[in-house]
Order: sequence, then structure tokens, then C-alpha cells
Amino acid sequence: MNESLFRKIENKTGVAMDELFALANAIQHANFQDERQVRKIIRKVGRLAKKDVSKQLEDQIAESIMKSGSSLNVGDIQRMIDKKG
Repeated sequence: MNESLFRKIENKTGVAMDELFALANAIQHANFQDERQVRKIIRKVGRLAKKDVSKQLEDQIAESIMKSGSSLNVGDIQRMIDKKG
């Protein structure tokens, strides 16, 4: 992709592209039945979104993700954090 596009995204979001790529890679290869992996992803999305995710909210999101058993994307997790946060 175009490097200037990455810079624009970084400037707008305040998040380095390498962090976004690492998160996308973690989500793509995650086992959503592994609670440790799910919680790690939830915390990472919260940090990147600059949102505090309480233990209670993390528990609710993790339970929801693990119960569904399907893969999610960053947007799905972000919406859960915004909705309940």
C-alpha cells in the first residue's frame, strides 16, 4: 500500500500502522475459544481506542466472544467497548 496513506491514517487515528497490523494479525489467527487470547485482544483494542475497559466489561465481552465462537474483527470489539463503556 501507499506509504502516504499509512501516514494519513496514523495522523488521523494516533495509532501506528505496525500496531494495527499486529492487532489484525492477532485477530486473524486467534482461537476465540482461548480465554487468554480473547482477553489480550480486548485489552489491546481498548488501548488502541484509548478507552478504559473495566474488568467487568472485559468479562462481559470475553464471555460474549467465547460464547459465539466465531471470529470477530476490531470493529466488532470496538462497538462492544463503546456500547458498554
